[in-house]
Amino acid sequence: MDKPLLVGIAGGTSVGKSTFATRIAEKVGVDQTVILPEESYYFDQTHLSGKERKEINFDAPESIDFDLMAAHLQLLIAGRSVPRLHYLPDLCVRQETGEMIESKPVVLVEGILILADARIRDLLDVKIYLDADSDLRFIRRLEREVNERGKDLEEVCRRYLTKVKPMHLKHVLGSKRYADVVVPQGGRNRAALRIILSTIHTALHPPEDL
Repeated sequence: MDKPLLVGIAGGTSVGKSTFATRIAEKVGVDQTVILPEESYYFDQTHLSGKERKEINFDAPESIDFDLMAAHLQLLIAGRSVPRLHYLPDLCVRQETGEMIESKPVVLVEGILILADARIRDLLDVKIYLDADSDLRFIRRLEREVNERGKDLEEVCRRYLTKVKPMHLKHVLGSKRYADVVVPQGGRNRAALRIILSTIHTALHPPEDL
């Protein structure tokens, strides 16, 4: 291929974007793929007070540095490497890990808002939107935040109702119309995974003209 195949994986909170991206990478081969998560590109907010940091709306488009993300994608498209970023949400710190992300044949870009932002959307070759029942996504998010991250139950519910859900309805859900493929049942849809893998395989290994 002359350039990497950029595959975008969008959808609401806890729909299974990371799971879906990881499964694609495992099936295609980790030596052939790289995953670029949207959450690594949150703006550093260490200049804010502790109280202000607690009220950051991480589901709003303005919380994400899409300019930097687009610049990194363009470098990967050009075959160049980019610094690996890591975000610490409790401290609101974005930092470089010291590692570099090498350009590979398949670049998987995943995040709730990647189809809502034209800068990112226009760079993608394949655009996927994972869909699932909102109650199911909320339950998954609740279990993750409370059981895995030790968050307070009441605070998780408050943030969901005041930030996550409104931003989903305002920005995320409408971005579905830009998708090439809408996948029901979220990241656990095995049939959809096989279809996407077939698409990627064809792009990486196009049949010879007869």
